[in-house]
Amino acid sequence: MAQTDDSRYLIEPFDKNCHNRSAFACGVGSLDLYLQKQIYQDLKRRIAAPFVLLEVGQPEVLGYYALFAFRVHLGELPADMTRRLTRYPDVPATLLGRLAVGQAYHGSGLGEFLLMDALHRSLRQTGKIASFAVVVDTVNEDARTFYLQFGFLPFPDRADRLFLPMKTIEKLFHS
Repeated sequence: MAQTDDSRYLIEPFDKNCHNRSAFACGVGSLDLYLQKQIYQDLKRRIAAPFVLLEVGQPEVLGYYALFAFRVHLGELPADMTRRLTRYPDVPATLLGRLAVGQAYHGSGLGEFLLMDALHRSLRQTGKIASFAVVVDTVNEDARTFYLQFGFLPFPDRADRLFLPMKTIEKLFHS
């Protein structure tokens, strides 16, 4: 469970019995729909590990993200990165999916709080389940710009897919 410096907010695993998602609206229909209709199904089927952002003591979801197991084909990565990797055709990765913050909180820094929690959580798990990078598929140009400002790198042949190597994430938290 992560908390911001002022301890007003926390991030915890999604629980349909504890978290109220009915009023959540981020401005992107597919992200709203995922939280409303799909998140519990993905959790129940062990397809995703979803986490929600709450104000301490309140059940309303202010934001969320989900982590997924993923793989990246070496041919999709920039050539300078693949020279240092394994000879296997694929490498394991973590997909950060569906990160969203309610519209009332846009520009508040809560998106960054969610992102840092997801990156830190992903890094901690690499000791148990290997992961070369965190990958995101951006839903629009605003999302792409958001991730690029944190050092995410583009896949050469997909403008909407970005990645941040785990070595970079490790430096972020251990510097």
